[in-house]
Amino acid sequence: MSLSRTAKSAAVAALAATALALVPATSQAAALATIAPSSDVSILAAGDGTPAGAVAWFRARIGSTAYQGYCENAYGTTGVWASANAHWNGASHKHAGDRNPPLGAFVYWNISSPYGHVGISDGAGGFYATSVGGKIGHVTKSQGGYSYYSNYRGWTPAAVPHQ
Repeated sequence: MSLSRTAKSAAVAALAATALALVPATSQAAALATIAPSSDVSILAAGDGTPAGAVAWFRARIGSTAYQGYCENAYGTTGVWASANAHWNGASHKHAGDRNPPLGAFVYWNISSPYGHVGISDGAGGFYATSVGGKIGHVTKSQGGYSYYSNYRGWTPAAVPHQ
């Protein structure tokens, strides 16, 4: 049986809501709640799995420090890849060096960190990321776009991350 993307998203949201209702709060969840509103730590607060939804997720959280290093949340998941470098190395359909990614595409940099860096394209020469000045931010084309960080690698298509 094959479900449409909308039906899959609805099913995942329903399962997540049920799981959140059944699992008692942990000390880690309590700690997260102190740095972000409860809506920000819920799986239901994640993007809807579409490129427009991923961008909307970032726009709604500009300035937040609650998601440092978790760009995948914009697509409704997290922890699929161990790092931005692992995502780039394991992804298919790479567009190495191409500075014209479509809206919602993952954009990558090989920065001086073992993890690398990843963001989400705004479709206009800029990107959103969870660590722009230590918080979720938007770097526009006029602010340097993909040259904002050194060693731009390229992009991979907008999609819910999976291995």
